[in-house]
Amino acid sequence: MIGGMSVFTEPSTLPFQLPPFAEIGVEDFEPAFDTGMQMHLAAVRWIADRTDEPTFDNTVLHLERVGTMLSRVSSTFFNLTGSMSTEALRAVEARVVPALTAHNDRIRLDPALFARIDAVHRAEAASPTLTGEDAQLLGRYHLDFVLAGAGLDDDGRRALAELNGRLSTLTTTFGQNLLKATEAAAVVIDDVADLDGLSDDAIGAAAAAATDRGLVGKYLITLVLPTGQPLLKVLRNRDVRRRLFEASVHRAEGGEHDNRPVLLEIVGLRAQRARLLGFGTHADATVADQTVGSLAAMDEFLGRVVGPAVANARVEAQQLAEAAAADGVTELEPWDWAYYSDRIYRDRYEVDTAALRPYFKLDRVLTDGVFAAARGLFGIEMVPRADLTGYHPDVRIWEVRDASGEPIGLFLGDYFARDGKRGGAWMSSFVDQNHLHGTRPVIVNVLNIPRPAAGEPALVTLDELRTLFHEFGHALHGLFSDVRYPRFSGTSVPRDFVEYPSQVNEMWVFWPELLADYARHVHTGEPLPAEVVGRIQAAQLWGEGFGTVEYLAATLLDQAWHRIAPDEVPADVVAFETAALAAAGIDLPLVPPRYRSTYFQHIFDGGYSAGYYSYIWSEVLDADTVDMITDNGGLTRANGDHLRATLLSVGGSVDALDAFRNLRGRDADIEPLLRRRGLLPAE
Repeated sequence: MIGGMSVFTEPSTLPFQLPPFAEIGVEDFEPAFDTGMQMHLAAVRWIADRTDEPTFDNTVLHLERVGTMLSRVSSTFFNLTGSMSTEALRAVEARVVPALTAHNDRIRLDPALFARIDAVHRAEAASPTLTGEDAQLLGRYHLDFVLAGAGLDDDGRRALAELNGRLSTLTTTFGQNLLKATEAAAVVIDDVADLDGLSDDAIGAAAAAATDRGLVGKYLITLVLPTGQPLLKVLRNRDVRRRLFEASVHRAEGGEHDNRPVLLEIVGLRAQRARLLGFGTHADATVADQTVGSLAAMDEFLGRVVGPAVANARVEAQQLAEAAAADGVTELEPWDWAYYSDRIYRDRYEVDTAALRPYFKLDRVLTDGVFAAARGLFGIEMVPRADLTGYHPDVRIWEVRDASGEPIGLFLGDYFARDGKRGGAWMSSFVDQNHLHGTRPVIVNVLNIPRPAAGEPALVTLDELRTLFHEFGHALHGLFSDVRYPRFSGTSVPRDFVEYPSQVNEMWVFWPELLADYARHVHTGEPLPAEVVGRIQAAQLWGEGFGTVEYLAATLLDQAWHRIAPDEVPADVVAFETAALAAAGIDLPLVPPRYRSTYFQHIFDGGYSAGYYSYIWSEVLDADTVDMITDNGGLTRANGDHLRATLLSVGGSVDALDAFRNLRGRDADIEPLLRRRGLLPAE
């Protein structure tokens, strides 16, 4: 056997192959990666060097079988670097990521291996014999290798490997810079009076965060990943709002964690790689494998929403300026927007977002809201597994069981913010479902809810409430996977399709029968009054102008960076941002992009490069599907079973848009999205 024994050499003996976190140390990872890569490469070499006639079974199927140890160590390691990073883990990451990139290039750019895959693909095209997942797997492997550069000549393959190696180092650097810059940008408050507007529990959380950093007697406002910081809605001190906003928008923009030179080099190298692969730009290369199909189709779609969204945002800005003027504010600034928007929300619709938090206790939201929706739709039960240990004391584990009591998999919840955890919220997996290896899924949701003060309950905001449902929608996509091949498991679908199922799951946030159970006051147990719910729903279009524009600004900024030629890389990041937004007709100084370039982790260290449009593209499918479910009775097993059978269980084993058609019975209609976001022309 290659290499020595490791905790990763064989599958974990814990239930569902949950990694034995207590037995894993930082020192275990590099040797395990080395052994895993050696074993994988040896197995692939055996396939590539065969001299018999290439077939699906002796080539493609064998490729799908191998590399299990490398998958085990990779899934564990990269989950931990995202959720509990340390200096030691970051050092390992900086060495491992380039090695993994080189390893993958040795496989994808192996001419002998690709010759066998291509021979099977050509034979199948001439005389089809494969069906179902087998046919899909062959097509997927062939396309993966082609897009990875397998068809290049020797010089081209060498150049591509060098580009990929450097890019892997740069994207890792970007993410590590951002993590450290975000932690360093937290706003320190000396006087509690400056936190006027915050609830008692939010002040307690700020005090606890400061104490954790050794700032006893002070208060610390930590940053979330997007530009907009939640406390901007409630902080009455305008100067504190300014400090918080500026800390957010200038992250990693200078100093020792400056991401500007990093992202400029990333953009240039991606442009070079796209040209080497035969594409005009990196964006062209990206959409070649997505449901949108072409940049022209993307532009036509985005063009339908930019103008109406900007018009809506300008109307909102005028109303906010009038509200601010009543306070003596002569010129509205970006750090004022959320504060006065929330005031109008309160005054016009009589909804106080801060007063809503006591109705949304995290534990109750999970049990009687998020999990209850899944139980009503799919009949599943979430059974706590206190006997199992997560990777951090915050992590909770549930066993997911089908209506028959049959185990489906494990679900891990990691909900609180802490140092070492990257910003935002996400779903990931430690073990992917597939019948080839007989594995059941182990899925994790990670959020960044501020940790409550000791002894206090965890309460969530409306935004965090929606995020809980959204991320569990991703989790269901992974948990319900029922495919033969690992390549198709769960969320292994096109990037511009993967957000669709999770966005659909947001429809249950205000579903009446669920809300009556989970939205109860943390101290009195009283339900959220029906009239308040009605006012929240009546106000659903308020702020859509801002929300749509900040998202579209980030989307178009992503496209601008990834449509430049290798010789067009700018020298000034901020100047490029300003020019790009102006050219797109979305340069509203009061509405900055949801992510500015230096902290746009999605596109520079997150797999969404030239793909941030995916959220609103997926929302077309989502809005149409929500209409269908609502029209057919809502929270019913019939709807859930149909959703599970046609969409959630198939992963990437069928064409993504075919899966939608199987669910909906037709192609998607854009009108439900335009109506939802207030973008339809006035009648």
